[in-house]
Amino acid sequence: MITPGTPAWRYFGDFRATLLAGQVLVLQVAHPVVAAGVRDHSNYTEDPWTRLMRTAASLSIYVYGGRAGAEFEARRLRQVHRAFTGVRDDGRRYSALDPHAYAWVHATLVQLAVDTQAIFGRGMRPGEVEEYYAQMRQVGVMLGVKDHHLPPDWAAFRDYYDRMVEGFGPNGTISTLFDTIRTVPKPVRWLPDFAWSWLRDRQARLQLFLIAATLPPAFRERLGLEWTDARQRRFDRFRRAVRWVAMLVPPPLRAAHVRALAKVNVRHRARPARQR
Repeated sequence: MITPGTPAWRYFGDFRATLLAGQVLVLQVAHPVVAAGVRDHSNYTEDPWTRLMRTAASLSIYVYGGRAGAEFEARRLRQVHRAFTGVRDDGRRYSALDPHAYAWVHATLVQLAVDTQAIFGRGMRPGEVEEYYAQMRQVGVMLGVKDHHLPPDWAAFRDYYDRMVEGFGPNGTISTLFDTIRTVPKPVRWLPDFAWSWLRDRQARLQLFLIAATLPPAFRERLGLEWTDARQRRFDRFRRAVRWVAMLVPPPLRAAHVRALAKVNVRHRARPARQR
């Protein structure tokens, strides 16, 4: 599995990746099978905070949970998603374990760390990118993505990724995601309504701004998201600020929170069900 000090270990859980969470979700639900599955089987609109924590816990195990943890999580995910079936917007039946959709979700997570470093850091060196992709390809196979659905190297992956994005457009699940960002309920009951109203409006503006800033430009246009030179200059200032903040955090600590989360979740999953 992933060993300490290698590119996937250093970069996958970088705290700056949280700034791209909205972008990744939009790209994932742009796929028609993923869009239908989220529409029919996800409760993120009613309880987005719990959904977010479960997703973060699951992601942490992929890279930082060791082979046993990753294999356990892979089996759990396949079992959960096996029951997620239904009918797409175009009338075709779907399964959440559709191999192409499953591969696409993994691809967005592969691209996440590369985009994080390119946008908010100094970028990965070419040799690092190749090693990182080889590692994440192994993770994909362990998660149940078929080997022939995973491009063999980084260049082939980028061709695949760009072709997929070129085929996407607006859909109802993306619209619901944007609405949820604007209307997300309080994360804790004790937070006063007036305080949450103020915080929610500002987090929504930031989230939607970051989504528009970081989506592939052609896809952003197809979604009808406004982008101007003034917004680009604002984003450039934001990027520089994030880079300066990250420089104050020693590299080994930039993913420490995700590694700690993986340890907690591996221990939890290792306990017998009756002890939980």
